Amino acid sequence: MIAVLSQLPPLQDSAFVPQLVLQVALTVAVVAGMWKTFSKAGEPPWAAIVPIYNVYVMTKIGNNAWWWVLLMFVPVVNLFALAKISVDLAGAFGRGILFGLGLTVIPFVFYPILGFGGSQHRPAG
Repeated sequence: MIAVLSQLPPLQDSAFVPQLVLQVALTVAVVAGMWKTFSKAGEPPWAAIVPIYNVYVMTKIGNNAWWWVLLMFVPVVNLFALAKISVDLAGAFGRGILFGLGLTVIPFVFYPILGFGGSQHRPAG
Protein backbone atom coordinates (compact mmCIF):
# COMPACT_ATOMS: atom_id res chain seq x y z
CA MET A 1 0.00 0.00 0.00
CA ILE A 2 2.78 2.43 0.88
CA ALA A 3 4.53 1.62 -2.39
CA VAL A 4 1.39 2.59 -4.31
CA LEU A 5 1.04 5.85 -2.39
CA SER A 6 4.66 6.77 -3.03
CA GLN A 7 4.04 6.53 -6.78
CA LEU A 8 1.29 9.16 -6.70
CA PRO A 9 2.33 12.69 -7.66
CA PRO A 10 2.52 15.20 -4.82
CA LEU A 11 -0.63 17.26 -4.34
CA GLN A 12 1.02 20.58 -5.13
CA ASP A 13 2.09 19.30 -8.57
CA SER A 14 -1.31 18.00 -9.63
CA ALA A 15 -4.48 19.70 -10.80
CA PHE A 16 -6.23 18.59 -7.61
CA VAL A 17 -5.44 21.66 -5.51
CA PRO A 18 -6.51 24.34 -8.04
CA GLN A 19 -9.69 22.39 -8.76
CA LEU A 20 -10.43 22.07 -5.05
CA VAL A 21 -9.83 25.79 -4.49
CA LEU A 22 -12.18 26.63 -7.39
CA GLN A 23 -14.91 24.31 -6.08
CA VAL A 24 -14.67 25.75 -2.58
CA ALA A 25 -14.77 29.32 -3.94
CA LEU A 26 -17.88 28.59 -6.03
CA THR A 27 -19.56 26.88 -3.08
CA VAL A 28 -18.79 29.83 -0.82
CA ALA A 29 -20.27 32.20 -3.43
CA VAL A 30 -23.52 30.19 -3.61
CA VAL A 31 -23.83 29.85 0.17
CA ALA A 32 -23.09 33.55 0.76
CA GLY A 33 -25.66 34.54 -1.85
CA MET A 34 -28.27 32.19 -0.39
CA TRP A 35 -27.47 33.45 3.12
CA LYS A 36 -28.20 37.06 2.10
CA THR A 37 -31.23 36.03 0.02
CA PHE A 38 -32.78 34.16 2.95
CA SER A 39 -32.00 37.08 5.23
CA LYS A 40 -33.74 39.53 2.86
CA ALA A 41 -36.81 37.29 2.79
CA GLY A 42 -37.06 37.18 6.58
CA GLU A 43 -36.02 33.54 6.80
CA PRO A 44 -33.20 32.26 9.03
CA PRO A 45 -29.96 32.79 7.07
CA TRP A 46 -28.32 29.68 8.54
CA ALA A 47 -30.83 27.64 6.51
CA ALA A 48 -28.58 28.21 3.50
CA ILE A 49 -26.09 25.66 4.85
CA VAL A 50 -28.58 22.95 5.82
CA PRO A 51 -29.18 20.49 2.98
CA ILE A 52 -32.80 19.76 2.01
CA TYR A 53 -34.06 22.39 4.48
CA ASN A 54 -32.60 25.12 2.26
CA VAL A 55 -34.71 23.83 -0.64
CA TYR A 56 -37.77 23.90 1.63
CA VAL A 57 -37.01 27.51 2.56
CA MET A 58 -36.65 28.38 -1.14
CA THR A 59 -40.09 26.86 -1.77
CA LYS A 60 -41.52 28.95 1.08
CA ILE A 61 -40.00 32.16 -0.25
CA GLY A 62 -41.27 31.37 -3.76
CA ASN A 63 -44.76 30.53 -2.42
CA ASN A 64 -44.65 26.92 -3.60
CA ALA A 65 -46.24 23.96 -1.84
CA TRP A 66 -44.00 21.90 0.46
CA TRP A 67 -44.28 18.81 -1.76
CA TRP A 68 -42.02 20.44 -4.35
CA VAL A 69 -39.19 19.43 -2.02
CA LEU A 70 -40.21 15.78 -2.47
CA LEU A 71 -39.95 16.15 -6.25
CA MET A 72 -36.27 16.98 -5.78
CA PHE A 73 -35.70 13.29 -4.95
CA VAL A 74 -37.15 12.02 -8.25
CA PRO A 75 -34.54 11.71 -11.01
CA VAL A 76 -35.10 13.92 -14.07
CA VAL A 77 -38.20 15.44 -12.46
CA ASN A 78 -35.85 17.18 -10.01
CA LEU A 79 -34.39 19.25 -12.85
CA PHE A 80 -37.80 20.69 -13.69
CA ALA A 81 -38.71 21.08 -10.01
CA LEU A 82 -35.50 23.01 -9.33
CA ALA A 83 -36.17 25.24 -12.33
CA LYS A 84 -39.68 26.04 -11.10
CA ILE A 85 -38.54 26.64 -7.53
CA SER A 86 -35.76 28.93 -8.78
CA VAL A 87 -38.05 30.88 -11.14
CA ASP A 88 -40.58 31.40 -8.33
CA LEU A 89 -37.78 32.42 -5.95
CA ALA A 90 -36.59 35.01 -8.47
CA GLY A 91 -40.18 36.19 -8.93
CA ALA A 92 -40.49 36.76 -5.18
CA PHE A 93 -37.71 39.31 -5.56
CA GLY A 94 -39.17 40.96 -8.66
CA ARG A 95 -36.86 39.16 -11.09
CA GLY A 96 -37.94 37.39 -14.27
CA ILE A 97 -37.93 33.89 -15.66
CA LEU A 98 -34.46 34.16 -17.19
CA PHE A 99 -33.01 35.24 -13.85
CA GLY A 100 -34.68 32.22 -12.24
CA LEU A 101 -33.19 29.92 -14.86
CA GLY A 102 -29.83 31.56 -14.14
CA LEU A 103 -30.28 30.58 -10.48
CA THR A 104 -30.78 27.02 -11.70
CA VAL A 105 -27.94 26.80 -14.21
CA ILE A 106 -25.19 29.06 -12.82
CA PRO A 107 -26.05 29.63 -9.16
CA PHE A 108 -22.54 30.83 -8.27
CA VAL A 109 -23.24 33.95 -10.35
CA PHE A 110 -26.94 34.57 -9.75
CA TYR A 111 -27.31 33.87 -6.00
CA PRO A 112 -24.71 36.53 -5.09
CA ILE A 113 -26.46 38.97 -7.46
CA LEU A 114 -29.81 38.22 -5.81
CA GLY A 115 -28.45 38.29 -2.27
CA PHE A 116 -26.07 41.24 -2.45
CA GLY A 117 -27.89 43.23 -5.14
CA GLY A 118 -30.67 45.74 -4.74
CA SER A 119 -33.58 43.29 -5.13
CA GLN A 120 -36.07 43.41 -2.31
CA HIS A 121 -38.35 40.57 -1.25
CA ARG A 122 -41.97 41.09 -2.26
CA PRO A 123 -44.18 38.97 -0.03
CA ALA A 124 -47.19 37.36 -1.69
CA GLY A 125 -50.54 38.71 -0.81
